[in-house]
Amino acid sequence: MPDHTFPAKFEFLDEIREQVANVARTNGFSEKAIYSLQLAADEAASNIIEHAYEGISDGTLFMSCTMNGDSIVITMRDHGTPFNPAEVREPNLKADLSERQIGGLGVYLMRKLMDTVTYKTSNSGNVLTMTKKRE
Repeated sequence: MPDHTFPAKFEFLDEIREQVANVARTNGFSEKAIYSLQLAADEAASNIIEHAYEGISDGTLFMSCTMNGDSIVITMRDHGTPFNPAEVREPNLKADLSERQIGGLGVYLMRKLMDTVTYKTSNSGNVLTMTKKRE
C-alpha cells in the first residue's frame, strides 16, 4: 500500500483501521491478529491527533502499511509536536482506578500488541514505526 494522507481528525480513524485490515487480511493474518493491528494503529493515530496536533485544526497524518517479508510494517508520520513513547512509563494496571496515572495506556497497548515500536523525530517530522510478524 502506498502512503496515504489523512486529515489528523478522529473521524478518519475508521479509514486508517480499514487500510491496516486490508493489508493484513491480504497477507494471511488471522482475524485476531488483524484486530490487534487495528487497535495498535488506532491508538497510534489517536495519540498523534490528540497530542502532536493539540490545538492545530489542519494537521495531517501520513500512513503506510506494507509487508516486509512475513512482518507487517505500519508507519505513521506527522509534523506535530514531538512525543517520544519510550519516555512513557508502563501503567500500574493493578493500582486502584482512583490511583492510576492519567495517560500511557495507548502506548502500553501498542507495545503489547506489536513486536516492535520505534519512534524518531527530526526536522522533517515525527515517525512512528510498528511491526508485527505474521503467526
